[in-house]
Amino acid sequence: QVQLVESGGGLVQAGGSLRLSCAASGSIFRFNVMWHRQNPGKQRELVAAITSGGSINYADSVKGRFTISRDNAKNTVYLQMNSLKPEDTAVYYCNVQHPVYDRNYWGQGTQVTVSS
Repeated sequence: QVQLVESGGGLVQAGGSLRLSCAASGSIFRFNVMWHRQNPGKQRELVAAITSGGSINYADSVKGRFTISRDNAKNTVYLQMNSLKPEDTAVYYCNVQHPVYDRNYWGQGTQVTVSS
């Protein structure tokens, strides 16, 4: 079992930046890691992903503004969010998935609110 704790959310003005962190209770270097976001009444959206091998993908809506990274030595994943827009407002969730075994874990989420 891996427990994930997100931090770094908050209220920021449009154009500002935030860095989200996702700290894992155990080693996640073999896991693929994703950041998702969700607003009430809407589907959860995949924002960014980084595989265990370091391959990275972003949703079109955040390309060029968000950067996902991981520090396997610290069992921590980050999401640097720049040039934030009001439409980035959501609860952001960290998710780790093992690419082979059926192991899939979620954090509790952290609220990001971008004011116009």
